[in-house]
Amino acid sequence: MAINLTFYGHASFGLQVDALHLLFDPFFSGNPSASVRADEVRADYILVSHGHGDHLGDTVKIAKRTGATVISVAEIADWLREQGVKAHGQHIGGGFRYPFGYCKLTLALHGSQLPDGSDGGNPAGFLLTLPDQEKLYFAGDTGLFGDMRLIGEEGVDLALLPIGDNFTMGPADALRAVEFVHPKVVIPMHYNTFPLIQQDAAAWKSMVEEKTDSVVIILQPGETYSLV
Repeated sequence: MAINLTFYGHASFGLQVDALHLLFDPFFSGNPSASVRADEVRADYILVSHGHGDHLGDTVKIAKRTGATVISVAEIADWLREQGVKAHGQHIGGGFRYPFGYCKLTLALHGSQLPDGSDGGNPAGFLLTLPDQEKLYFAGDTGLFGDMRLIGEEGVDLALLPIGDNFTMGPADALRAVEFVHPKVVIPMHYNTFPLIQQDAAAWKSMVEEKTDSVVIILQPGETYSLV
């Protein structure tokens, strides 16, 4: 089974699971680090962690063009339906089985106001169990929290963690997150897009690999990592 993860910049990723294409937090328009345009990406499902503009991003435009179903918390799903978009609402701790695998929403410590000021409900992360039982944890925008240890008990193969600081975990707390989650592989995200979240990913990689058994993969926008 082909499972390929492409980094598009900031916290935007594309995940191909055989013939299905998933997008995480598709922020392209106005993203100085974006490797593609919103009208170039493929999507069968779009996973939106919270309502901020640099994560909700181009969701409506892409979903209308592709017919993709958006997966998010119920408040954002309801808001998207009002925009004419197909959406499936879940809540934290709840999971649902999709054609690409099982998707459970996890806790994230952040905000979630939508661009028009509407209530975006609670921010979330995503824990995916893919068809061959690989587990991918997309943390979303979050600070460190102790229950990451419970996520780690699931047996995480790949974790996508923010390291930018100021709005999310910084490098030190992201290291602790790796210690809590114990992923086989971790990819940093949500850094260097803007001066306020500038970080040295290579230094973080060295720190993580010195103190844990996890392997850090640093992707540049446009690069792909294959899970299998």
